[in-house]
Amino acid sequence: MIHPIVAYGDPVLRKVAQPVEQDAPDIRQLSEDMFETMYDAAGVGLAAPQIGRSVRLFVVDGAPMDDENLKDFKKVFINPELLGEEGKEWGYEEGCLSIPTIRADVYRPEKVTIRYVDLDWKEHIETYDGMAARIIQHEYDHLEGILFTDYLSPVKKRLLKSKLTDISKGKVSAEYRMKFPQR
Repeated sequence: MIHPIVAYGDPVLRKVAQPVEQDAPDIRQLSEDMFETMYDAAGVGLAAPQIGRSVRLFVVDGAPMDDENLKDFKKVFINPELLGEEGKEWGYEEGCLSIPTIRADVYRPEKVTIRYVDLDWKEHIETYDGMAARIIQHEYDHLEGILFTDYLSPVKKRLLKSKLTDISKGKVSAEYRMKFPQR
């Protein structure tokens, strides 16, 4: 099922998400719905808070990025914990399905180590670099109530303030269904 994407300004995007309980009955269906929603919106990552669920789960699929290193990067991360970030910070123009039409350079460390469980509740500890690390960092931030715009300079934030306000009021065009907080 395709869910509407929660727009900037909704309080769920600023909450620290709660852990997923091992016996949560709908986690497989939720992850399937999240992949379907992400593909419908042409994204490469989607965190549960972006569909209004404040739980520690995100999905990724780097295949649409047309990067050989990401062609098999399709995963479900449940209760992830960042164990470390390292390497030189590098900039890349990021966007977010919850903040359509806005893109900005964000600097992140080039490597990340993460612990998580999969849909079979098997624990993994893995290290990623490059674009895979960036996607993970972006989606993990959603679970912590952090948005990519939080990394921008005060000047850039001021320049975007009216656009962000418009998004929260539903004054934005997106190619996918959205849920706006002030509508």
